[in-house]
Amino acid sequence: MKTIGANYIGNNRCVFTVWAPEKERVTLHLLPPNDRKLAMQPTEWGYFQLEVENIPPGTRYVYELDNGEEYPDPASHAQPDDVHGPSEVIDQSAYRWQDEGWRGLPFRDLIFYQLHVGTFTPAGTFEAIIPRLDALAKVGINALQLLPVCQFPGDRNWGYDGVYPYAVQHSYGGPQALKKLVNACHNRGIAVFLDVVFNHLGPEGNYFTQFGPYFTEKYQTPWGAALNFDQEWSDGVRDYFVDNVAFWFDTYHIDGLRFDAIHEIFDRGAVSIWELIHAKVRYLEQQLGRSLYLVAETDLNSPKVVKSSELGGYGFDAQWLDDFHHAFQVLINKSAKERYADFGRMEQLAKAYTDGFVSSGDYVTFRKRKYGASSSGIAGDRFVVFNLNHDQIGNQSGRERLALLVDFDRQKLAAAAILLSPYVPLLFMGEEYADESPFFYFISHSDPSLIRKVEEGHKKDFARFRSKADIPAPIEEDTFNQSKLQWHTRSRGNHRIMLSWYQSLIELRRSLPALQNMSKNNIRVTVLGQSGFVLHRQTVDGQQQLVCLFNLSDDVILYTLPVWVREWHKVLDSKEAKWREAGSSVRELLPSLAKAGQTIHIPPASVTVYSGTFLPNW
Repeated sequence: MKTIGANYIGNNRCVFTVWAPEKERVTLHLLPPNDRKLAMQPTEWGYFQLEVENIPPGTRYVYELDNGEEYPDPASHAQPDDVHGPSEVIDQSAYRWQDEGWRGLPFRDLIFYQLHVGTFTPAGTFEAIIPRLDALAKVGINALQLLPVCQFPGDRNWGYDGVYPYAVQHSYGGPQALKKLVNACHNRGIAVFLDVVFNHLGPEGNYFTQFGPYFTEKYQTPWGAALNFDQEWSDGVRDYFVDNVAFWFDTYHIDGLRFDAIHEIFDRGAVSIWELIHAKVRYLEQQLGRSLYLVAETDLNSPKVVKSSELGGYGFDAQWLDDFHHAFQVLINKSAKERYADFGRMEQLAKAYTDGFVSSGDYVTFRKRKYGASSSGIAGDRFVVFNLNHDQIGNQSGRERLALLVDFDRQKLAAAAILLSPYVPLLFMGEEYADESPFFYFISHSDPSLIRKVEEGHKKDFARFRSKADIPAPIEEDTFNQSKLQWHTRSRGNHRIMLSWYQSLIELRRSLPALQNMSKNNIRVTVLGQSGFVLHRQTVDGQQQLVCLFNLSDDVILYTLPVWVREWHKVLDSKEAKWREAGSSVRELLPSLAKAGQTIHIPPASVTVYSGTFLPNW
């Protein structure tokens, strides 16, 4: 791994390396009390480098370019004075890790929990998360997915305006605090994933173009010019981001990275950026002795994303499955039809379970073209499914939590839909107890003209889907404060019931062998008109059979249980008294034991799971 940035090597010595291929000279300016200016030495491939003595950790520095201007290090490991301030030398070896026995978890076993550090706790720091880890682990959460933690302007941001991909956000606690959190997670059996952004860099504090051709006008993204992965001087850009992947795994013991919107990353080179990353990660796995995962968010609906690079794919371990979210949400929340106009039929949800991509080459009205390819042969553990994430809540009014959109019974249905699926589930923070706090879009930029542009752009981008409710200004601190979780409610009323419901579903997922089989060959769905469906799960050998009965409607559905099992034993029923909200009642529960071929009445807005043993002579 290249030592781009300030690489502290001990004994108050540090090697400074910066890529500036079109500059004649670069000067290292060490700031007081170690005030010195030192000419850096040009090396091959456009790099400048210098080893300096008498550099204690904590030293602040900037680079002076040949135009006389000074800028922070593009590969800074810390920006304690925000994005416009000097960079800081960090002794990355100073932290004493206590996770030597950690070898990671199988991806198929993960229960993701997407978390925004700033709004998860009142303090909004890495260390403030640690006291809550035991509570998350008790529910069954075993993988945190942190929204981007790279340095962004100010102290309030979703993280997608980061401009220092190697620096840990100062207001969250900085480098050492992130290491403390990762260490604490590993000691509790919890993996840690980071959301990283390789498709753009934020606008404020972005000095990359001063150093070199990091961007290209050949391609355009929603945020402007694309990062330069295949044009002149692109080798330095590719190295910067490939090594950034290894940096998180090696330096911070991160278990996996989720890449934001990879469809906005352009590379037509013979060897793509994804092949380089894949090769680097596989090598690093051998060196570190643990599994390292790469997950993609993508708008492509392409099976190539999770195919190996040897077969012409991108080499990701998994990708987010947006189609599952869209197909299910429209069926339980009719207002979602406005946003997901191409969805709304039960058959589409069935396809999401059995195949993955719903749009797999057919015409999509929203896109005005044929879209996607089939993913029917791809195993379930190559996809991540969810009911909520930061985009689904925040990119509309900010109030799109399920707890505010659908009734209590349908919230339970949504939880069961992903946790009984053959896919890897992801929860958004607070979802497990039906938190009702919004997740607004918030920023803390310092440039008034940029603030105005951001607010105007945000309104324009999502005006079509917004409710009539007033959207608070992103720059206001109260907008950020309103978005903080109401953690104290998790032990009260319906919130407590929902928390127990999630805990039971996760336990069921881990205890029933049929729910651990993620092969698409063993998944079937029976559509019950446009009112419900039956998800059929079974073990690889077919011995354990499950029928998961979903009624999404307000009417009773008649269903005849399969005859290849002599006795069906009920293992879960959302209408049982312990799962019902206060004041609700059910006239008649489904039987605890049912016979082969028995016709049952599935109650409205319910999910029931029966288990049985396959009859070999059927």
